[in-house]
Amino acid sequence: MKKLTQENAPILEALEKMKQRRIVPFDVPGHKRGRGNKVLTEFLGEKCMAVDVNSMKPLDNLCHPVSVIKDAEHLAAAAFGAAHAFFMVGGTTSSVQAMILTVCKRGDKIILPRNVHRSVINAMILCGAVPIYINPQMDKTLGISLGMSIADVTAAIENNPDAKAVLVNNPTYYGICSDIKTIVRTAHANNMFVLADEAHGTHFYFSDRLPLAAMHAGADMAAVSLHKSGGSLTQSSMLFINDKISEGYVRQIINLTQTTSGSYLLMSSLDISRRNLALCGKQIIDSVIDLVEYARSEINNIGDYYAYSREKIDGDAIYDFDITKLSIYTRSIGLAGIEVYDILRDEYDIQTEFGDLANLLAYVSIGDRPRDMERLVSALSEIRRIYKKDSTGMLEAEYINPQVILPPQDAFYTDNEKSLPLDEAVGKVCTEFVMCYPPGIPILAPGELVTGQVLEYIHYAKEKGCQMTGPEDMELKHLNVMG
Repeated sequence: MKKLTQENAPILEALEKMKQRRIVPFDVPGHKRGRGNKVLTEFLGEKCMAVDVNSMKPLDNLCHPVSVIKDAEHLAAAAFGAAHAFFMVGGTTSSVQAMILTVCKRGDKIILPRNVHRSVINAMILCGAVPIYINPQMDKTLGISLGMSIADVTAAIENNPDAKAVLVNNPTYYGICSDIKTIVRTAHANNMFVLADEAHGTHFYFSDRLPLAAMHAGADMAAVSLHKSGGSLTQSSMLFINDKISEGYVRQIINLTQTTSGSYLLMSSLDISRRNLALCGKQIIDSVIDLVEYARSEINNIGDYYAYSREKIDGDAIYDFDITKLSIYTRSIGLAGIEVYDILRDEYDIQTEFGDLANLLAYVSIGDRPRDMERLVSALSEIRRIYKKDSTGMLEAEYINPQVILPPQDAFYTDNEKSLPLDEAVGKVCTEFVMCYPPGIPILAPGELVTGQVLEYIHYAKEKGCQMTGPEDMELKHLNVMG
């Protein structure tokens, strides 16, 4: 048996061998290599449909890998500096949930920032963990929440010595990083695990010009979205662990919720993307950094806009900044970020990642071209010229400290629930989620008090065109609360 190197892509190679054998399929999926669904085959192509196959002996099984998937995961672990890697086909949502379910049971405490993705709180609903929130500091000019200060993390650990883990965003959606190395050292000194939500940090592993990657900092587990900045297909992700976490136990946790019909389209995309990053990652990420730095300079030269970067670093709540993030403050032209987002899409056919009440995020990665960046810069300049207005009266975007009354699981599964008109819910305990998506950080989560400040924010976000998701009432005219 030949020794595998980062030039290999075991899943891809196995699929290519399978295609050469021209196997007659009497198994699922029922489209039978595309022959049974001609419209879908015309849309996706025969090459794609031919490898949308079921687990079979030569292709291994994601739930219990012993051959090519196992080999691919070993190569991924080596490439990212982990002891073990797991291919995930339920997005980084499933990776995040697997991390929390691995280290927390019902009643266990977990220390984490409140500006987490909803998948984190979903995991606490599933396992019954109790959140110890660290309210992130706020940049009052930009209206964005920052990282966790070391003083706040240390205080939370001292006040909750029985907590099982600390979870860190590395980075936040806006590119802001906490001091993960010090957090790891402090948590480990107090016998706590460190979990990293690295949904937006794949590229950290392949450039010394970027913030420190979680596994390189000594974190115990990291959930990494290769599909966001690493080039793999949407919904594909990886979960990494160190040698202090049981590989077999994590696999059992993953198999509680992950499909038994793992997509070979997703798995092969992870395999190919890992190979690409392992062999060419530094060159690729350097080109992305250079492209974003150029765009940031051009946007700041337009006037009024503020594309922020490392100058925001303060050594604490903004310990470091991901310079591949093209985050742009827009309130100074009298428009919310979501309004610029809508204009770019509707008038210029430019789709950015998201806009909030004060900022726009253009996600730049390995597939972007200089001419596309020129088009974005030009459009932003034109939008300022055409749409600029007085910003007086705009709501100050701010982080709202949640008032947590109950653990998420207790509130979500309560028998004492009723639906009230949104404005009548003040003073009640919410039993569901309300969030702008993206980024998917809850404004309200189960177990939190509905306040007038929260409702003002929700109404303003709706008025500006933010996509509100989470509640049972899709129009968010009513809210489920405890009676």
